[in-house]
Amino acid sequence: MEPVKIGLLGLGTVGGGTVTVLTRNAREIARRAGRGIVITHAAARDYNPASITGLAQIARISDDAFAVVNDPEVQIVVELIGGYSPARELVLQAIANGKHVVTANKALIARHGNEIFAAAQQQGVMVGFEAAVAGGIPIIKALREGLAANHIEWIAGIINGTGNFILTEMRDKGRDFADVLAEAQALGYAEADPTFDVEGIDAAHKLTILGALAFGIPLQFDRCFTEGISKIGALDVSYASELGYRIKHLGIARRSPNGIELRVHPTLIPQRRLIANVDGVMNAVLVKGDAVGPTLYYGAGAGAQPTASAVIADLVDVVRTLTTDPSNRVPHLAFQPDELTNTPVLAMEAIETSYYLRLSALDQPGVMARIASILGEEGISIEAIKQKEPSEGETHVPLVMLTHRIIEGQMNQAIARIEALDSVLGSVVRIRMENLSG
Repeated sequence: MEPVKIGLLGLGTVGGGTVTVLTRNAREIARRAGRGIVITHAAARDYNPASITGLAQIARISDDAFAVVNDPEVQIVVELIGGYSPARELVLQAIANGKHVVTANKALIARHGNEIFAAAQQQGVMVGFEAAVAGGIPIIKALREGLAANHIEWIAGIINGTGNFILTEMRDKGRDFADVLAEAQALGYAEADPTFDVEGIDAAHKLTILGALAFGIPLQFDRCFTEGISKIGALDVSYASELGYRIKHLGIARRSPNGIELRVHPTLIPQRRLIANVDGVMNAVLVKGDAVGPTLYYGAGAGAQPTASAVIADLVDVVRTLTTDPSNRVPHLAFQPDELTNTPVLAMEAIETSYYLRLSALDQPGVMARIASILGEEGISIEAIKQKEPSEGETHVPLVMLTHRIIEGQMNQAIARIEALDSVLGSVVRIRMENLSG
């Protein structure tokens, strides 16, 4: 059979990796797909030819992305330019032209996936997005196909390598957040503007996708609670370790009787849990299904060739099903489009969890009793308290408390009352806790 012709948008890190892997493993990929896969048209404005193996085999390279999606010879468009626009317009134009699409763009899918999938369904084409979540880890295929028999109960994932690297360095070397962030930027793990990584936006994009796949709901990025790691101090990491926990920046999607939880925030996890021991820039996703129990998916969450691995896996899937009736293909969001439910995504204030609280309290009699009284009045039970002696000349001491499970709204009220006390200095540091047991 004739090779399938690909149009590639972007020759940056992932685009270059895709060309390299397609060239190096061409024979193996063709054996799996049943046909060869060749890039015939690519668009890029800035790329390094010396770093891309196989670039010379691309028949045409230009700086006009729309020329690629409108090329009548191109059968599948691979979008690797990122961002919301013009990626959205390019993908929708490709679909309108009857072309299948593969993308690594988590922001695009999280925000515009509902529109894109509806257009694809109408045109009878496929949209592959395995590379949009956790790089080379095949978590989307696992949720959409491998775990199809399961009622998914919850997902917890380390899905941003930059944040995980920062928290690992803070724990292992006692360094401050700002110091490690600067190193992450120097190493290329973090962008010059690290907001998407350290404030949880990147992870929220990915969790939005995982939540839709797991629970059969539309993509709802605007309903995902997002909190970053920039307020976590070396003191918090040290206290967590003393108490038998590690701090990880988790994305958590959980099914509850009242709706779906979608939340990204720093989380205390018992040290004995497998996911608590995922360090550095690595990613991991823990999925709990009612039939299979807990399963852990671990690997490189970013990088040229790991992400290219996921991109090409989608290409192979598309090539295998080019002649399949569209109604018999694997649905984009795992569930048939007319079977998605309107199960509500809960506001963070309605979610129940346990908490780590750290505050700086005046070192005098009665202060602890007043704080405990406020917590009691808000229905919050304390599980453990840790206090160290003040340094010489210090009038305030760090006070750490672990609480039993409580509704977030009640905790918000308690924290506001505690922060209003004259005896408490500054803001209360709050980190949510999850046991993540099977």
